[in-house]
Amino acid sequence: MVTPERALAGRLEPIVVARPHLVLGVALDERPLNSETAYVAMGCFWGAERAFWGLEGVLVTAVGYQGGFTPNPTYEEVCTGLTGHAESVKVVFDPRRRSYAQILAHFFENHDPTQGFRQGADVGTQYRSAIFTTSEQQASVAREVRALYATRLADSGYGPVTTQLEPAGPFYLAEEYHQQYLEANPAGYCGLGGTGVSCPVGLGI
Repeated sequence: MVTPERALAGRLEPIVVARPHLVLGVALDERPLNSETAYVAMGCFWGAERAFWGLEGVLVTAVGYQGGFTPNPTYEEVCTGLTGHAESVKVVFDPRRRSYAQILAHFFENHDPTQGFRQGADVGTQYRSAIFTTSEQQASVAREVRALYATRLADSGYGPVTTQLEPAGPFYLAEEYHQQYLEANPAGYCGLGGTGVSCPVGLGI
């Protein structure tokens, strides 16, 4: 991982995406009343976003860059590994229809969280597994779900879970052509693959 001192300088101007969500038809910055936001990274964000936009209770998704040091980075900069950012997905959801724990269960089941700085053939710190929490309540739930899934994976012969867990910093929106990429390009690349191990999320979490 790059250190803050070696990270790229970035810029003050954010990336702007004016068009609505290609699947849900809403603005990418929309935050409906009583909704909650989850931020997760699980490899290439093209497939990661697609894993969430069709879920019951999910209201908005968007892809961006998070967890690093460079303000308002470009995709090319993130791919150098010199920003510290992961390819992240913002998931805005209705907690009355889908809990945060259920969002995280879906996150864990749709990638391999034991691979460190890679996901399948995609190698680099930007492809790491990460959960960026917005509150101590989210952090508590995330710690519990991660521990439960780590036990299930170990029982199935997998190594330690490498999923990073930290408070959410700024989420920098990615360029327009990355947003809902696999909706615009149905035959596009997706390197995500789950482990086939179910995540034991119950009513107690």
